Amino acid sequence: MTSLYRVNYHLRAHKRDPLIEFIKSMLLTPFVLHATPATTETGANASDLVDAHGGPQRPLVPTSPNVTDTSTWLSASQASVENPPDSLEGPHSARAALLTGPNTDAARANELRYAEIMGDVEDLIAEHIAMTARGLDKYSRLRRLVPTVGTFFTPLPLRSAFLAANARDAIASRRYVPPSFNELRRILNSAQVTASAPYLRFVTFDGDMTLYPDGMTFVADNPIADQIIALLRHDVAVAVVTAAGYATDTTRYEARLIGLLTRFAEADLTPEQLTRFYVLGGECNYLFQGTPAAGLRYIPEDAYRTSLSDWSDTDIQRFLDVAELNLRQCVRDMRLPATVLRKPRAVGLVPSGRLYREQLDECALSTQQCLLQYNKASSPDQGKIPFCAFNGGSDVWVDVGNKLIGVQLLQNHLAYAPRDTLHVGDQFLSTGNDLATRTTCSTCWIINPEETEGILGEVLEHLDQRNTNAPVAGPE
Repeated sequence: MTSLYRVNYHLRAHKRDPLIEFIKSMLLTPFVLHATPATTETGANASDLVDAHGGPQRPLVPTSPNVTDTSTWLSASQASVENPPDSLEGPHSARAALLTGPNTDAARANELRYAEIMGDVEDLIAEHIAMTARGLDKYSRLRRLVPTVGTFFTPLPLRSAFLAANARDAIASRRYVPPSFNELRRILNSAQVTASAPYLRFVTFDGDMTLYPDGMTFVADNPIADQIIALLRHDVAVAVVTAAGYATDTTRYEARLIGLLTRFAEADLTPEQLTRFYVLGGECNYLFQGTPAAGLRYIPEDAYRTSLSDWSDTDIQRFLDVAELNLRQCVRDMRLPATVLRKPRAVGLVPSGRLYREQLDECALSTQQCLLQYNKASSPDQGKIPFCAFNGGSDVWVDVGNKLIGVQLLQNHLAYAPRDTLHVGDQFLSTGNDLATRTTCSTCWIINPEETEGILGEVLEHLDQRNTNAPVAGPE
């Protein structure tokens, strides 16, 4: 039993976010205790199911074996819902409650319970921020409850974000489905946008599945193009921080972003605004800047490199040798329809047939462990290489460096603080390459370009208010 538990836990743990799981567990208590089915909530019993004339009421579902056509029953039931009895008292009360949906008072009470919990988590985060400022983050209440929780650069107005989500989606009215992981992820995103907006000067994006579909290019009719243009007009710098590594080949990066660059050329952006756009390829290895002609130009490493990325070519190649060996071993052991591709600062597993998520995760996790052991065992005169081994959704890549270093390089080069920065990406699980950015800036976790569009809509709404000197809803 112990071995099976450990195996199952290991398989699940890398697919969870500890903070979101903690909030889910807190919200589950009022859901279980108070979000009861209508028959229990209304106290229905056998006597309630007798009509005013002493006979049994028509059942809510057809139970007679002679009933073969339910259309008549469905029409009658729909009519009952649309035109409930004038009186909801007496023998009709239980049936009326079932037909008219959740009790409004109960939903309101549940909303207040959920909101109180979200407010408590908001307070835990505020205390964690205060303790971190004093160098005592290890002793915060939140760290004790969620040992792996990281750094927060702004308070999060979770209570108001939940109330806004509940007003839209009626989360507290549900009695059979508790608040979900994705709902809490979106609530955290909205709270982060609200908190970051007053300070926002720099937005970074992942590429695939954040700005455009996986493996595709940024097309001209992508609605995110207008939103990025609006960010630049608000004098907010924008960078695409992507794992795509084409070395210093400017044309290949321009080809991936051709639709966005075309829209830049058509917009009335100033040369200064156009040069606030950046692309950082290979996680942190190849930097390009927008040009007044709506293209890209390569920035030599000497112009922005710091001790954050001071590795020798010899150390890099030794490191990639180990990663390549492990990936080839995975291909052999699992008989994968894939080839291993080596680049100057990356090595990847590229499928020639269908690979399942579990196979991709196995390759990413086993390579992570192998490289961590290699770095640990390295001699003092041999550099320890920071890296990112991640499941890209259809392939697996190991990059020298990671997006933490990438975003930090940009922040240092452009003089932006962590509080000024917001990173938007889709890979925040332990096998993803966006997770590391949480150490250096605030983040929004999306799952597709449509969610990115929604997040940017919220960001621009706040920026419009900020630039017109209207009050912006800040952290509570």
